[in-house]
Amino acid sequence: MSEAVTLERRYGAANYEPLPIVLVRGAGVHVWDETGRHYLDMLGAYSAQSLGHGHPRVLAALADQAARLAVPSRAFHNDRLGPFLARACQLTGMDAALPMNTGAEAVETALKAARKWAETVKRVPADRAEIIACEGNFHGRSIAVIAMSSDPQYRAGFGPFPPGFRLVPYGDAAALEAAITPATAAFLVEPIQGEGGIVVPPPGYLAACASICRRHDVLLIADEIQTGLGRTGRFLAVEHEGVKPDALTLGKALGGGLLPVSLFLARRDVTDVFRPGDHGSTFGGNALGAAIGLAALEVLVGEALIERSAVLGAHLLARLRGLNSPLIRDVRGRGLFAGVELAPMVEAHAVAEALAANGVLTKDTRRNTVRFAPPFVVTAAEIDDAVERFAATLALFDAPARAIA
Repeated sequence: MSEAVTLERRYGAANYEPLPIVLVRGAGVHVWDETGRHYLDMLGAYSAQSLGHGHPRVLAALADQAARLAVPSRAFHNDRLGPFLARACQLTGMDAALPMNTGAEAVETALKAARKWAETVKRVPADRAEIIACEGNFHGRSIAVIAMSSDPQYRAGFGPFPPGFRLVPYGDAAALEAAITPATAAFLVEPIQGEGGIVVPPPGYLAACASICRRHDVLLIADEIQTGLGRTGRFLAVEHEGVKPDALTLGKALGGGLLPVSLFLARRDVTDVFRPGDHGSTFGGNALGAAIGLAALEVLVGEALIERSAVLGAHLLARLRGLNSPLIRDVRGRGLFAGVELAPMVEAHAVAEALAANGVLTKDTRRNTVRFAPPFVVTAAEIDDAVERFAATLALFDAPARAIA
């Protein structure tokens, strides 16, 4: 066993179950382990590596800013934060943004903003504001966020949970409207459920939800931490239905694959509920993170990576849907965000392990699904190579399954 794995198991908490591979180097869509073996990265760090490992423009921004000024504290202004926020608001159509670090922090910021907006603007009685989320959601792992999770493992042993959350079935706009009360502050939704199994809602769902929220004076908050920044072939996934949310969260790819950088963006009347001292973060909005975030946005737009995601995503989905395997139950996705749901006779985790042994890195998720979310710099030839290796890997499981049948 690798010394790195031994030390991690000896001194680390077992909150992850990594594949038995120790990565030491990455470039674009390629990564290498400590033995020098090469792999195709088809996971993309759950969308955090959308620009590819070690993008030169983002690395240059990191080096330049780190040499000048990194973390001066928000007790002072820095010359990178303003341009970063301005560009993010310009690209999303939002009025203002609040910088944080991780996606979970961005979601927590959204929850706090929605509750205070409900009390101060909508005039919901104090401590009565409710937030509606969807069954099968994944918005992070904080106590408040798992209070609105429907996954038993995420909740087991972590109670008691804060009140004020309500769940409705994903993809059911009528259920959303039925759940709204005068105390409802916001509806928090993923345009595509990532950890839920790459679940794409029915056509028109997001537009219907937006209309319902407008009628009832409820904030529509889009969690675009995984789906945003080009992952689905548009800058934001809500753009596929022409929806402009009242607020949204961004993260993962915003850090250019180098640092945790996230944002909560919203209408001005929503962000204006915050006063100095209400909310903050030692590292949120630091000069280094802002410089990297701005560079990541400029790379996405300037190198047409969003358009690339749309074209190559269509190619990826077509190749996956063209596989002739009885083990495939469904192929779902949009852009470079795809999930292959497998029949219950084979475990997606076992397939991911075998696929890694075949030189392609990805991971399983809920609904017995293998996900594909490669960096946008992937080529059609590399997608073909990965899909062919996936097909060969599935064949290893298909033969025993046929023998049992």
